[in-house]
Amino acid sequence: MRGMSKMQALILNSGLGRRMGALTGEQPKCLTELSNGETILGRQLELLHKFGVTDIVITTGYFDQQIIDYCSKLGLPLNFIYVKNELYAQTNYIYSAYLAKDQIAEDVLLLHGDLVFEDTILDLITSYGDSRMIVSSTSPLSEKDFKAVISKGKILKVGVEFFEGAVAAQPLYKLAYKDFGLWMSEISDFINKGENNCYAENALNAVSEKMDLYPLECGNLICGEVDTADDLVVISERLRKVSNRKVYISFSTDMVHGGHIKILRRAAGIGKVTVGVLSDRAVASYKRYPLIPFEEKRTVFENVKCVDNVIEQDELSYKTVLLSERPDFVIHGDDWNSGPQKPIRDEVISVLSEYGGCLIEFPYSRNRKYEIIERDLKYQSALPDIRRAKLRKLLLIKPLITVIEAHNGLTGLIAEKTVVNIDGSAKQFDAMWVSSLCDSTAKGKPDIELVDISSRTRTLEDIIEVTTKPVILDGDSGGLTEHFVYTVRTLERLGVSAVIIEDKAGLKKNSLFGANARQTQDSVENFSEKIAAGKRAQKSSEFMIIARIESLILERGMEDALKRAFAFVSAGADGIMIHSRQKSPEEVFEFAKCFRAQDPVTPLVVVPTSFNEVTEDEFKNRGVNIVIYANHLIRSAFPAMRETAESILFNSRCKEADEGHCMPIKEILTLIPEE
Repeated sequence: MRGMSKMQALILNSGLGRRMGALTGEQPKCLTELSNGETILGRQLELLHKFGVTDIVITTGYFDQQIIDYCSKLGLPLNFIYVKNELYAQTNYIYSAYLAKDQIAEDVLLLHGDLVFEDTILDLITSYGDSRMIVSSTSPLSEKDFKAVISKGKILKVGVEFFEGAVAAQPLYKLAYKDFGLWMSEISDFINKGENNCYAENALNAVSEKMDLYPLECGNLICGEVDTADDLVVISERLRKVSNRKVYISFSTDMVHGGHIKILRRAAGIGKVTVGVLSDRAVASYKRYPLIPFEEKRTVFENVKCVDNVIEQDELSYKTVLLSERPDFVIHGDDWNSGPQKPIRDEVISVLSEYGGCLIEFPYSRNRKYEIIERDLKYQSALPDIRRAKLRKLLLIKPLITVIEAHNGLTGLIAEKTVVNIDGSAKQFDAMWVSSLCDSTAKGKPDIELVDISSRTRTLEDIIEVTTKPVILDGDSGGLTEHFVYTVRTLERLGVSAVIIEDKAGLKKNSLFGANARQTQDSVENFSEKIAAGKRAQKSSEFMIIARIESLILERGMEDALKRAFAFVSAGADGIMIHSRQKSPEEVFEFAKCFRAQDPVTPLVVVPTSFNEVTEDEFKNRGVNIVIYANHLIRSAFPAMRETAESILFNSRCKEADEGHCMPIKEILTLIPEE
């Protein structure tokens, strides 16, 4: 029995059931047997008991004593109240509901006595705190059955006569006591006017705009009235096939907790469960790098009792898996109805509709205990030893890593949290680049290594404190070799994943000045020794030292650039960054081609500030592994801030600045973590 708030059930069982023919000649329709030997009423009561509904009000009429005796013999720990409609032959169930209304004192499940439904229907409808009615947008519209007209997300009309803009509906309601009271008050008015032989839904339609009654989509789940012998055959056959239905549910979690087991059990109640575990690459594309690798997560799910099969889902999009597996149902929480995952949800619905599948969404319930677990996992991913290793792991699972600069905690949060949706997939930056240019500029100082390592470390700490993604530091020339070894150890302790050092000597000038500024390139021997010393000094195997080659910037030629690249890799460099200030990417492409001809493994890094028309896909196809957008946040922030300042000066007030340049305070506050 699942825990739930206190609720009653009102089962309307006063009808004659004439359309059932001989089947209701000697017993009420609700005692008709289904294919497995259970009766319609028996099945309803068993499920109500299973989901914690113990106070049952049943209206009776025809063969009322049989119903009372039957309920008594079931032996279920339920509390029954029977309300007999003496006018059952002359009235419709609107009158039965009127007679029973005073027996309801709390939220209520209202259902017809000939309704057959499966466990999941009751599980779904009792999960919501508001008022709901079961509908199905995938079922055909029948002349004899109820349809619901939905407007602005709420049910506006219910009846057999509606077709245009309507969906199939079933007489199973979960009603908040307020909404039940509104409906029953209108039913009383109907009865007082002598209108006792119509549908109770006629009264509902008169007050629906005052009610908060929402549709609850059940898709292809079993929920239907048994009005005729043919209905009985159809629904009995559907019940027999339940165990053969295929159910798909996807997981990306690092830790399986009780909430996951609960939804897996729910899925198992619908059919045979296949779990799709997102691959490490898929998780890393929209979330933090997974703490638990795919293979271990697959083993965990393979050992969950209610799981029948486990497969790999290699992308956020479900499309490939759905077309391959063709599940009857996809299970998910309703937390993706808006936000970054909505395009994925829309695609799932579209693909399922192609072959008649159905999406079932359970209400997403926040559990403080599980939120703490998720928070702790996030904190773990920010620990130095774990964060430091992320870049190497990402290089193993992603063909191309995208990096954006961050120069303080706020820009770190932008790099951490910015996500866009493209064709059903979420995309975000993989790592952060802490640039000496941006760090110096943010402090109002020139980019000549004037900001020392202590100040750079404070910037790193500000960023690392509020983020979890890997960090790559722009280490300029690395300084003296004797100093660089200590820098390496400092960066390792902080959890920085990599440092990029350039093969220059003497006072630094920004590379984009090129040969126009006096710059000295270090010798191959000296720089190789600096790399080797740094590798000897590091204490962890995950930390990376990447060599940045300035030969193309200084117009020393391709041959010099390649000679240096191979020498630096031999000295222990974990990657090569090739830099160019040309607007054309051709010399970078040529370098990549020649380098990859001899070295297909060592990561190759580019900074496309000058050659900004090249797409990430083209870089990937050329053998590039890391693309760094090195200064775009600070370059975009400066003109925006200047325009805001100018607006205030020009207008002698801030109204225009607020309206034209500033984001709402509430929006920026949501970016800042509370803990």
